[in-house]
Amino acid sequence: MEKVLAIVGPTAVGKTALSIELAQRFNGEIISGDSLQVYRKLDIGTAKVTPEEAQGVPHHLIDIRELDEGYSVAEFQKMGRQLISEITAKGKLPLVVGGTGLYIQALLQDFTLGGKQELGVDLAAENIRQRYETYADTNGNQALWDILKQKDALAAAHIHFNNRRKVIRALEVWEGTGSSILQPQVPPKPLYDTFLVGLNTDRSLLYQRINQRVELMWQAGLLAEAELLREQEDSQAAKGIGYREFFPYFKGEQSLEEVKEQIKQDSRRYAKRQLTWFRNRMTPYWVDLVQEPETVTKLEMAIREWLEANNS
Repeated sequence: MEKVLAIVGPTAVGKTALSIELAQRFNGEIISGDSLQVYRKLDIGTAKVTPEEAQGVPHHLIDIRELDEGYSVAEFQKMGRQLISEITAKGKLPLVVGGTGLYIQALLQDFTLGGKQELGVDLAAENIRQRYETYADTNGNQALWDILKQKDALAAAHIHFNNRRKVIRALEVWEGTGSSILQPQVPPKPLYDTFLVGLNTDRSLLYQRINQRVELMWQAGLLAEAELLREQEDSQAAKGIGYREFFPYFKGEQSLEEVKEQIKQDSRRYAKRQLTWFRNRMTPYWVDLVQEPETVTKLEMAIREWLEANNS
């Protein structure tokens, strides 16, 4: 079974820096597991790695789509698996790095994406849950429940329409598996010998780092980057955090300061959902390199032991 090192965690927690350090130490190449970094010209808002930061480490699945193109989890799954094979064949270690939980899980596990007819479904920059939360905020709980009834009548019959959390969870399962949440599911099997690193830190500190990152993006020219999407509001790229918040400003409905605060709030909420996904769906080796940077030594020792296992 091919070995894959994966690094997951919420935004602004240090995944990029760690991935480059580990790729250098263990002769690796990095596969981006981010649903927005695929877009050319969107560098600031996606916190895309710079050539200086990369330090010569090869990065894949970055800058492979134009702003008006779509990108699906099924495409990522196919390309990512091909890259894992190619990198392994070169005698190097594939590192999958990102915060889009569904992408990571779909790549590393025998994960069915909503049935054959839905394999090409395009997902927005965030996960399914956020899409339905937004829909419910706009249209109400009854309208959300009506969607569930159309897709999964079995679940709808057992979930009250005002229990938004359970309704969304049922829709999430339906889209991810093509089956009802009330039907017994066979857990997806791992396709690789994966060492999964999860980065996290104290919640208040994480939120502080997120706010600081938004301020730095603002200073670096995030507004000018968002302007590239001004005429493409319906594109997949424009739905990502850091870009979608600008459209009320473009329409004269909000100030730039309000936009900035909304980006911070949306980013914090997304970080919370990312952590929930990784905790509920995966079992990472959790480390806090923000408050305990010295633990990287222990982490590297654990990775080395994993790499040497079954190789002797």
